[in-house]
Amino acid sequence: MHTTPILYSFRRCPYAIRARLAIQSASVQVELREILLRDKAPKFLEASKSKTVPCLQTADNILDESLEIMIWALKINDPSNWLKEHDESIELIETCDGPFKNALDRTKYPNRYPDEDAVENRLLASNFLDLIEGQLKPCLFGERYNLADIAILPFIRQFAHIDFNWFLSQPWPKTAQWLENFKTSEMFNSVMKKYPKWEEDDPITLFP
Repeated sequence: MHTTPILYSFRRCPYAIRARLAIQSASVQVELREILLRDKAPKFLEASKSKTVPCLQTADNILDESLEIMIWALKINDPSNWLKEHDESIELIETCDGPFKNALDRTKYPNRYPDEDAVENRLLASNFLDLIEGQLKPCLFGERYNLADIAILPFIRQFAHIDFNWFLSQPWPKTAQWLENFKTSEMFNSVMKKYPKWEEDDPITLFP
């Protein structure tokens, strides 16, 4: 029986990044299977109802949402106490995953949304950045990262790099520093290692 949990992931996907960050922090070992979004493996499509990464397959369950995977890992082991301020964190994450992500996609991928105004959506996304800027001290709930920082930062990174010079010109100095600290951290860079596309006959790749 396959007892090591299987994580279907895609390196650059913000949802997958935050799942890997939590799994790494918890030191919960999984089998990593790198998926190409344009050529999804049949085993992945069988496992994931949503057909999106990340997807975690355990011996008795399938977790198809990144936040579920994060909490699953951290409930096993949470050495950095990321689950503190849990209720407040979830509320902020829901704002990120809802209105902010909606506006981010319409800013980053205007060709996918021809009836939407990318500039208007960038302004809508900026409302969330204003909220983040006002909350940082220097992290979202104090001096150290918690669940919200780890869940939200991959999306701030994605938004910032649509037009990084524009991002740096905005009145978000604390947010810019928060993002820079994250991008240059060993924690982040260690989950961004490149892996080849997973094939069924490949040897097992363990993570972390």
